[in-house]
Amino acid sequence: MAAADKLDPMAYARIAERIRTVTAGWAKGAKLPQIRAEFDELLTGPVPAPIENAHLAGLPAITARPSHSRTDGHILFLHGGGFQIGSLVSHRSLVSRLAEATRLPVTAIAYRLAPEHRFPAAIEDCVAAYRALSEATPAGIVIAGDSAGGHLALDLAVKARDTSLPRPAGLVLISPWLDLALRGESYVTRADADIFSKVPQLKAMARTYLGRDIDPASASLLDAPLTGLPPIHIEAGDADITRDDAVTLQARATAAGVACTLRVWPGMFHHFQVFADLPEATRSIAGIAAAVESMLPPSR
Repeated sequence: MAAADKLDPMAYARIAERIRTVTAGWAKGAKLPQIRAEFDELLTGPVPAPIENAHLAGLPAITARPSHSRTDGHILFLHGGGFQIGSLVSHRSLVSRLAEATRLPVTAIAYRLAPEHRFPAAIEDCVAAYRALSEATPAGIVIAGDSAGGHLALDLAVKARDTSLPRPAGLVLISPWLDLALRGESYVTRADADIFSKVPQLKAMARTYLGRDIDPASASLLDAPLTGLPPIHIEAGDADITRDDAVTLQARATAAGVACTLRVWPGMFHHFQVFADLPEATRSIAGIAAAVESMLPPSR
């Protein structure tokens, strides 16, 4: 587990104020359509790699394709948002910045969201999209995701291993929310430090996603068998309430013989990489690009 550079206090303060301003009404009973729209706006940022609209397995999608794009790899990106919010709009900037840094095409899908579509709709969409992308390209596919998207990315890799789907080249997990029962110590010790995600919010999202008949503990991916998975790279913040999910996964993956690296950023909150204004986000994405490079065959 590697710790990263210290945070930039001025950039952090600006982002923190943006988050506080936008989310102030969420805890006061804002309706879901409003929260979705404000989340999209909050995460708006630069788009350095051109983006085209697409469809994958019948799902709306976008593909960011940098100039002089490599042809030996492709990233399938699964967006975060607690299985309820987040979209191709909210994560447009992050997808584009990942494409620019890795020099790979990055495709993100609009999987179905709760409460309109509860578990297992989201992972079913991810499996279908991965199958379609695998059939469409001979390149190695890296599955990536942030927060709930990190949960879906790991779940997708496990399902690919256990079925006839091709093995992904690797996994990139950004602040993965893996334990929907929120049992890690960081859900307590980082509860006040994380300026973006809060425990009551995640508990409500887990219940909405799973419904009343599924125990959140049974949906935890921290208990999933990890042997045979491809290399995993994890990025997390030290002030992130999901930090211990990342730490536990890294320990369990290593014990299972899976190559797994974890970078923890001091002072950083849950999936801070969505904010392009943070210098830490730029450095984190550069680290992700280096990890992806190691997962793919040497470029010719």
